[in-house]
Amino acid sequence: MKILKFGGTSVGSPERMKKLLDIINPAERQIVVLSAVSGTTNSLVEISSALLKEEKKKASELIHHLHQKYNDFVIELLPEGDFRAQGQEVVDYHFNFLLSSANNIFTAIEDKVVLAQGELLSTTLYHIYLKSIGVPSVLLPALDFMKIDEDNEPDIPFTTAHLAPLLEANPTNNLFITQGFICRNSFGEIDNLRRGGSDYTASLLGAAILAEEVQIWTDIDGMHNNDPRIVKGTKPISHLSFDEAAELAYFGAKILHPQSVFPAQKYKIPVRLLNTMEPKALGTVISTESEKGKIKSIAAKDGIIAIKIQSSRMLLAYGFLRRVFEIFERYKTPIDMITTSEVAVSLTIDFTDNLNEIVDELNSFGSVEIDRDQTIICVVGDFSAEKHGYAAKVLDSIKHIPVRMISYGGSAYNISLLVKTEDKVEALRSLHDRIFE
Repeated sequence: MKILKFGGTSVGSPERMKKLLDIINPAERQIVVLSAVSGTTNSLVEISSALLKEEKKKASELIHHLHQKYNDFVIELLPEGDFRAQGQEVVDYHFNFLLSSANNIFTAIEDKVVLAQGELLSTTLYHIYLKSIGVPSVLLPALDFMKIDEDNEPDIPFTTAHLAPLLEANPTNNLFITQGFICRNSFGEIDNLRRGGSDYTASLLGAAILAEEVQIWTDIDGMHNNDPRIVKGTKPISHLSFDEAAELAYFGAKILHPQSVFPAQKYKIPVRLLNTMEPKALGTVISTESEKGKIKSIAAKDGIIAIKIQSSRMLLAYGFLRRVFEIFERYKTPIDMITTSEVAVSLTIDFTDNLNEIVDELNSFGSVEIDRDQTIICVVGDFSAEKHGYAAKVLDSIKHIPVRMISYGGSAYNISLLVKTEDKVEALRSLHDRIFE
């Protein structure tokens, strides 16, 4: 059985939703995971934000505007008659719910419920469309089997236990439709896997049922060897290892959710990144195998802040780094890069909600310097210890650009460089020219 995930642009219009059957083969047993229609989640975030601020009039206007968009969507997607009436009933139900939310007490719990409406709409409308053209399918509510625990980690055994009976109850059906992104939390409340979580859903489902493979369908033909929005002449990468893909996803490759490879990696399930607009393009295969002895790709992550802590007390003092890390742990702030010397440690973060409190505590260790507007450039490939010259080639490519930090050796798959964001474009292009051209 295969898992096929389609992102928001792939279902972004009635025309594109109809063309999914050019890719989906109803004769093969598969689970199709859908994101919300393109733009819907952003609209729901705006609606929810207005409700949290008690701007009810603004929220109602936004709801009515989005409702009209879906009214038009139904007319174009479904044939006139019973099926269109079913689709309109579904749309009205969800938007009446949103309007009722605007008239009641609104908290963070209701916020998660509002954000779930996009996926609930897209999957139900697609299920009705398939019925209208005579293609059998089963709509599987993700809220029945997708769950996260008290640490917000997915509960794969729970998914296996609750999804398997649903599949077994429909032995003659091949096509199953479900929602990406949404789930329940440990309290049974509606929650989500955070933004981009539809990729994560697909990978978790693949792990839960030990799928043949997971396919992630987007609007680009695989993961490229650099950012195609910035660098000309980029090319898709045919093969990546799970570790290489995870590095690229975390450090800026937008095609893939950073967490989505881990469940597939654990159960050794291949992941294919494919292009809905060009279904015949080969895309990228992510698996346990990879080409050795080459640099694969370059990615960049903006919004980075560098923090330098300098203290003479650090010299020969065991436990210093532990105490520093405990501060970031208390404020639930992940660290991206770290470099150390005898008397100083530099690290980077991209979550800044508690930056002032963190700096206040770090000041007790010594002097603290903050550098804002930084970018991490991540070069991914085979950087194992026995390889010669690759690190030198990377550094030589940007010898004309000031580098704030370098991280090398923490992984056999990447070199990370911290530069000013204003130097990012030049760094990406220079690395591409020297490494790939």
